[in-house]
Amino acid sequence: MEDDELEMLRQRKMQQMQQMQSQQVQQRAAAEEQQKEAEAQRAAIMRQILTPEARDRLATVKIAYPDVAHMVEDQLIRLVQMGQIKSQVDEPTLKQILRRVAPQKREITIEKR
Repeated sequence: MEDDELEMLRQRKMQQMQQMQSQQVQQRAAAEEQQKEAEAQRAAIMRQILTPEARDRLATVKIAYPDVAHMVEDQLIRLVQMGQIKSQVDEPTLKQILRRVAPQKREITIEKR
């Protein structure tokens, strides 16, 4: 009798664990879907406000410095939402924005003693 009760408890516990695991998988899938949608919206906005040359430049920057590219995209989206950008951003304008946002390089000097 104790064996039957123990087996039932094990089965219940196993079912609970499986349910929790399936819920976690569903939550992860939903979060990934939301992230994909947000990225798609972001890309659509960038297509609207950047010229093709500027998009190429930003894509190149994204490969080397993803954090910097993300900050520039955020800044451009904010400027569009505030109505400060009326026309498409061209490559020279994007370069100026990148210079302001990109971290400044430090000069390293080595002294011999």
